Amino acid sequence: MVQLVLGSTSPFRKSLLEKFNLEFVCAKPCIDESALPNEPPEQLVARLALQKAEKVSQEFANGLIIGSDQVAICEGQILGKPHNFDNGVKQLSSFSGKTVTFLTGLCLLNANTGKSQVIVEPFYVSFRELTLAEISAYLKAEQPYNCAGSFKSEGLGICLFESLKGDDPNTLIGLPLIRLRQLLKNEGFDVLAQQNH
Repeated sequence: MVQLVLGSTSPFRKSLLEKFNLEFVCAKPCIDESALPNEPPEQLVARLALQKAEKVSQEFANGLIIGSDQVAICEGQILGKPHNFDNGVKQLSSFSGKTVTFLTGLCLLNANTGKSQVIVEPFYVSFRELTLAEISAYLKAEQPYNCAGSFKSEGLGICLFESLKGDDPNTLIGLPLIRLRQLLKNEGFDVLAQQNH
């Protein structure tokens, strides 16, 4: 029986994958997540998603390994996690009235065959004009300091937005489930057919 492995310890990705109602295990991929010099963001997230899956596949010889990585981009700048209140204020202030693009790299690696599928899924978040008081109140309430872009869209962060645009709302949280289902199907693993096992 093939084992489904999520190459991530993110509680957000774990809860997304649980929507599939399947058994899976989580494994932490210890890799260097630094960007290469002049590496475009699309290539960065694709490369890191693949590297995470490859790293985890060393532990699971018969696994279907899911790797994922995400960056936020505003006006050509790659945005990381803020890590603290002051950086959160800077990030959200710079988003006010603008659209931020989230790129999520997704890899499905068959550890048995070595075959990998890698896609990059975009998602667009348009922010309202935000006041400093709103930004401060939001950050203190939700403390999203380990989230790229300084917000949690699945929580109170929804109050910061004008609109959301993309094919799959799960993408913004970090795991494009619609595309993942297709990648699994390509490997002969049908999510709905697995429900009876």
